[in-house]
Amino acid sequence: MEHVTINQLKRFMESQVEVGILDEDGGERAPFLKKTIKKIEQCPDGTHLRIYFDDFYFFAVPLTASAEQTDSQWTAFDQTQKLKYEIRKVCSAHE
Repeated sequence: MEHVTINQLKRFMESQVEVGILDEDGGERAPFLKKTIKKIEQCPDGTHLRIYFDDFYFFAVPLTASAEQTDSQWTAFDQTQKLKYEIRKVCSAHE
C-alpha cells in the first residue's frame, strides 16, 4: 500500500463516481452518493487531499492514509480515525 496522492485520483476527474465513507468494519457512515469529481488539491496546511464535487463541496482524506486501487475503484484507509474512503466508477449500465 502507498499513501494518498493526487495522481491516483486523476483518472476519476470529470467522471461520474460513487463516493462513500465507511467505518473500520466496512459499515457505511453515510450513504454512497453519485458525484462528479471537479477538482483535487491539497488543503492549505498540507495534511489532507481535498476532493471537490463543485466549487464549494468536498471531502478531505488524510495524506497519511493508506491507498489501494483497481481499474474501477480507489480506497484509502485512515488508521487514526478508522475510516475508509471509497471512490468507484459508475458503470454506464447504472446511469
